[in-house]
Amino acid sequence: MVVSPAICGTIIGKYGTADQKQEWLTPLADGSKIMVFGITEPDAGSNSHQITTTARRDGDQWVLKGNKIYISGVDQADAVLIVARTEDSKTGKLKPALFIVPTDAPGLQKTQMEMDIVEPDHQFVLFLDDVRLPAEALVGEADAALMQLFAGLNPERILGAAMAIGMGRYALDAAVKYAKERTVWKTPIGAHQGLSHPLAQCKIELELAKLMMQKAAVLYDSGDDFGAAEAANMAKYAAAEASIKALDQAIQTHGGAGLSSEYGLAAMLGAARIARVAPVSREMILNFVSQHSLGLPRSY
Repeated sequence: MVVSPAICGTIIGKYGTADQKQEWLTPLADGSKIMVFGITEPDAGSNSHQITTTARRDGDQWVLKGNKIYISGVDQADAVLIVARTEDSKTGKLKPALFIVPTDAPGLQKTQMEMDIVEPDHQFVLFLDDVRLPAEALVGEADAALMQLFAGLNPERILGAAMAIGMGRYALDAAVKYAKERTVWKTPIGAHQGLSHPLAQCKIELELAKLMMQKAAVLYDSGDDFGAAEAANMAKYAAAEASIKALDQAIQTHGGAGLSSEYGLAAMLGAARIARVAPVSREMILNFVSQHSLGLPRSY
């Protein structure tokens, strides 16, 4: 939901060729095809300027070499949108090139990572060992501007915020239902302010996060890329915090029952926690707001 239509679909929709749009946009929208996004590397997480995966021309083909890590859902995908660097790019200055790489391409190896959390997608390490692609696999221009690479990140943050808010609302609804039904000393536990007030705070914070998410969506749809970037980052931050707080309070409201499989809340802890670290960490969002919204000097 977040990666395939939001990131990959947006980039292809803005920068892809007519043939790429014809082949991918409708299937990505209706879910009949899935494309995942390959940007993160062992030494290039938040600092995407350190990407080392290279793409070089060989006649009418491109040859990709490098590796990626924490790439979600490769086992379910038809292709990976790989972020590489053109081989003659200057060190330290990112000139990304984007390539559609079929998941069955010769030379592409995927290894599933062992994770401690319950999540819908598996994580993979990818090795690109001289993967040969036709010229038409390139999306947009070689040595593309950063705007091309980051075109899909605003909708990614907006959809990520929406998913976090959805988890928070689910947890809050479960907590409210339990607090109304669970009776101790002849009184529903929801009557006690020790439980009702924290749940009310969760409701307020989820609604505030939803409003910022909706603002970001409106700005993005209107074509205000910078305004959408600010709002999308704020929405993603607010939604992650509100979701985690709502889930934690829902478990607390249930007491020991909140850790049982009957209510399914504890299993959501890992998935909710992802929103604080992926696809962009809470700290990088604070960096963005401090620098771009407040005009403070950057520290890196």
